[in-house]
Parts: sequence; C-alpha cells; structure tokens
Amino acid sequence: MLVLGVDPGSHVTGYGLVEKKNNQLICIHSGQVTSSAKIPFYDRIHKIFKAMAEIMERYRPGEMSIEDVFYAKNIQSSLKLGHARGAVLIAAVQCGVRIFEYTPLEIKKSVVGYGRATKEQVNSMVRIILNLKTTPKLDTSDALAAAICHINTSRFKSLTKE
Repeated sequence: MLVLGVDPGSHVTGYGLVEKKNNQLICIHSGQVTSSAKIPFYDRIHKIFKAMAEIMERYRPGEMSIEDVFYAKNIQSSLKLGHARGAVLIAAVQCGVRIFEYTPLEIKKSVVGYGRATKEQVNSMVRIILNLKTTPKLDTSDALAAAICHINTSRFKSLTKE
C-alpha cells in the first residue's frame, strides 16, 4: 500500500510517499512545495494544488493521510492553513485518492508515542522508522509521519476487524 502523507501550509507544504513492503516501511519519495510570501496568496494555493495533483498522478498513491484542522490562536493563520488543506483535498479528489484525516496529536502519538512531541522528536523518529540516510526538513518529516500514522492505524483497524 502506497500512502501519501501531507503536512499542509501556505508557505511550505510537506509531502511524503511511504510504502509498506515485507513488514517494513519505505520512503518512496518526499519533499516540499514552497512559495514566497511575495507571491499573491491565491497563486500560492494554486501552486500547492498543481504540485500535489502532479505528485498524485506520477506516483498513484491509493490513499492520502493529511493533518486535520486544529485551532490556532491566530485566526488569519488558521484560515490560510484551511485554504492550503483545501487545495490538497481537491487535488486528491480529482486524482481519485482516498482521504484520511488525523489530528496532529494522533500523528505524533503514533510515531513518537507522545501526543505533545516536538517537531524535532517527530523528525528523529521518522528518520529511524524509515531508515533514512539524511535528515528530512521538519515539514517533510511531519508529512512522512502522517503517512506512517495512517499505515499503522489502518493495520491496527484491520487486525481488530478479524
């Protein structure tokens, strides 16, 4: 099963494709979609949509795991995050990718074992779990963590159905 994990953001959207093979999780591809603050906001959102659609068409993941909306103190930031999530969600629907949403707490708990883990702790565990040679950027490791969370959660759900 190939899963696309996404950590949406209006300036940086991290993504990571993780596949489970022979009981091992493997990072197929990962990276970031970045935009300058100098670019109009609507152009940044369109860039996220186009980039995510291209990634989905190229790699053909069956499922996508994305961070669910959380409430921030800054309303403006929350709105922009919602727009970025929307661009990713529309790309997934257009490409026929099934969508699964997890809270940041669920993702951190799944990967680190502690829901209030720091981004650096998530980054370290992602590197260990996926046996990565280099340390990914924080937004990329958050996206990979979302994919890992989904693979582990879906595996657990299939075990409890038996």
